Amino acid sequence: MTVVPADQFLTLICDGCGATVTGAGCVLPDAEVVWTLVFEHDWVGSPFASGPHHCPRCSVPAEADDDGGLGVDYLDEVGDEPVAREVDPVDRVRRALAESVVLDDRELVDLTEVEVIDPSGLGLLVRAHRDARQRGRRLCLVAPSRFVLTVLHTMRLDGVFPVFDSRIRALSGSAEPVSPLPDPY
Repeated sequence: MTVVPADQFLTLICDGCGATVTGAGCVLPDAEVVWTLVFEHDWVGSPFASGPHHCPRCSVPAEADDDGGLGVDYLDEVGDEPVAREVDPVDRVRRALAESVVLDDRELVDLTEVEVIDPSGLGLLVRAHRDARQRGRRLCLVAPSRFVLTVLHTMRLDGVFPVFDSRIRALSGSAEPVSPLPDPY
């Protein structure tokens, strides 16, 4: 576990160097969702408490100094692995929208590659929903991540977008969307 809850606060622990940062823990109703804390402090990693998470220092790929200092080529010698550079979540949403498929009255947006969504990405989905509705279509989300479903639920948008749990189900002509989040009752 890389995020430790304590009262109204969460402590985020870097999986690379062990650095910590503490912030308010009551931002979203799901205690496992910590993306606001992660992004607020310029960390990278999972939007969920289970990690992995990396501080800004560990998330920047090491570069060799002009004086021959250790660079990425020598990370094996110091027992660390380079952290992959995060892709802008908005770019993934844009790409998914650009590759949407129209099937009858549905516009299918495959979110398989969209692990997290921020307010800008959410805005893109809402605008695409409005545009699809003006064309007489329903904007349907295909295989959104647990995080995306949680954000939609938190923002009370889970009823706006029909959700399909897989590409196969979405592409079968008679398939109906599935409920994005199980009913807790």
